Amino acid sequence: MSKSISILDKDYLQWVKELSIRYRQSQIKAAVKVNSVLIEFYWGLGSDIVSLEVDNKYGGKFYATLSADLRREMPGVEGLSESNIRYAKRFFQLYADRSRILPQLVEELWNIPWGHHRYIIDKCSDNSDKALFYVRQILEHGWSRAMLLNFLDTDLYERRGKALTNFQHTMPVVTSDLAQELTKDPYSFDFLAMRKGYNERQLKDALLMNITNFLVELGTGFAYVGREYRLQIGQKEKFIDLLFYNLTIRCYVVVEVKIDEFDSADIGQLGTYVTAVNHLLRKEGIDNPTIGLLICKNKDNLLAQYALESSRQPIGISEYELSQLYPTEVEGTIPSINEIESKLNDR
Repeated sequence: MSKSISILDKDYLQWVKELSIRYRQSQIKAAVKVNSVLIEFYWGLGSDIVSLEVDNKYGGKFYATLSADLRREMPGVEGLSESNIRYAKRFFQLYADRSRILPQLVEELWNIPWGHHRYIIDKCSDNSDKALFYVRQILEHGWSRAMLLNFLDTDLYERRGKALTNFQHTMPVVTSDLAQELTKDPYSFDFLAMRKGYNERQLKDALLMNITNFLVELGTGFAYVGREYRLQIGQKEKFIDLLFYNLTIRCYVVVEVKIDEFDSADIGQLGTYVTAVNHLLRKEGIDNPTIGLLICKNKDNLLAQYALESSRQPIGISEYELSQLYPTEVEGTIPSINEIESKLNDR
């Protein structure tokens, strides 16, 4: 039996690394190809089911029968369950009309994993515009199934671009449209396990501890710069709650978080920080003008709109929501065994 040898030549070792990379890339390409063929099959299956009107022709047990017949014809082949066949019909129905207008759409659909498609079908029902929004977000950002489900559950489609802003009046048209699209209202802070009675510092600390989730919630292209970012303005020290840089718009984004209701004075403070960042951090010719974003517990929309009209700085105002609040004191909220027994004995 021949023994393996150790080759320490640098060119050889580099070649081995390149071979392993090429092999992994070929595996990925093969997986993508298999997925594309499978999605194309489901599309054709859904089209047949609709055009042949098999529901009317064969009755309610058709899907179970077809699943059993296909698996008998193709033993060992996965993905032929009754559930998947039903999804295939819904898959075709969801996009059929749009695919006639946009022939390239089917190629986009082929590149989305079937598990992702099933989530979209469940959550978007017959709303093809909403479904296509998520399809294109997956293609652009490579969302995992868990990330997709998170955005579906927190209604990203309905919240996107909804912040009250003055971007149209304070920024160039192209940039203002991009900036508006990046905003949300409300922002979902459901990833925070906050207790009732939290204060502003606790909320900001929690956001910092969950900065990865916060960046995901903020959206595309946000990079974290710092928290309580120090600015020396004349003889005064000022501290920005959270400072980000957006790589899509190429600008700094000043974020102030308030646990109280919005007040017009908040705009003056945020506008000052935005102006200061423009003077102290922004590089002329490289960075676009800084944007301010105020995220508050709630707001009066009319007051917020008036306040925005008074500012020459590009600012947006959004609310945040927390659905997972835990009581500050657990003790006493759950009855003890003795209390339960006492209640039972009184009956």
